Amino acid sequence: MPPLKLMAVLAHPDDESLGVGGTLAKYSAEGVETSLVTATSGQSGRFRGHRPGSPEHPGSAALARIRASELAAAATALGVGDVSLLDYRDGSLDAADPRRAIADIAGHIRRVRPQVVLTFPPDGAYGHPDHIAVSQFAQASIVAAADPSFAVPDGGAARLAPHAVSKLYYIAWPRAIWTAYEEAFRELVATVDGIERRSTAWPEWAVTTVIDTRAHWETVWRAVSCHESQTTAYERLKNLSPANHEVLWGVQSFYRAFSLVNGGRQLEVDLFEGLRS
Repeated sequence: MPPLKLMAVLAHPDDESLGVGGTLAKYSAEGVETSLVTATSGQSGRFRGHRPGSPEHPGSAALARIRASELAAAATALGVGDVSLLDYRDGSLDAADPRRAIADIAGHIRRVRPQVVLTFPPDGAYGHPDHIAVSQFAQASIVAAADPSFAVPDGGAARLAPHAVSKLYYIAWPRAIWTAYEEAFRELVATVDGIERRSTAWPEWAVTTVIDTRAHWETVWRAVSCHESQTTAYERLKNLSPANHEVLWGVQSFYRAFSLVNGGRQLEVDLFEGLRS
């Protein structure tokens, strides 16, 4: 049996820790080969709470380097063995050339050959355009990676054989997890085209998969702490009790968007259900 492999395809440095850190840490600790594709370096964000253009902000190029280093450290903390940081513009991922973005991600899918892929849900969790874009690109890339006629134009990846992913999951937080998350941080709001977009909780009945990650919350906190340039946003986390940290990262919920190996409405407790011998 080939080794079990899990890949997360996300938009920004820190998405891996805040979004699926417990899951990555759990499966890595169990010997699953974990990998991460991050579409942007987060270069358009704040630096320690300071807006771009302020005297305290190092500039987008410097912030990109800082956040790439933070991503590498967080991935190491989580046990992620393969990290690919793409060069798309933070805040403008939805304006990226779809053919290029799909080819880039499909190339990494063919190279790594994961059975399971995780990404954001179609609404980007709270309407964030980058999250929506990476979700769409990830799904299209899974189709492209399996298609023998799809040419991946990136050097060695073009010579790799097609690969069919067996299972795709969306991050699917029900209201209880969103409530805990927003109490620890703040209400997440994305203002797009003058319209406020807010978090949308998944109905409990729609969640297909719940992963117990209680044993790994301390690892997740170490990974989150690696993103030092973003610490102002996480300041309230420092004062949370271990019990509250466990509430935040002790369970992670997903929606099984497709599977070639199982189905039905029985709740899964393992992303690799149907794939283990």
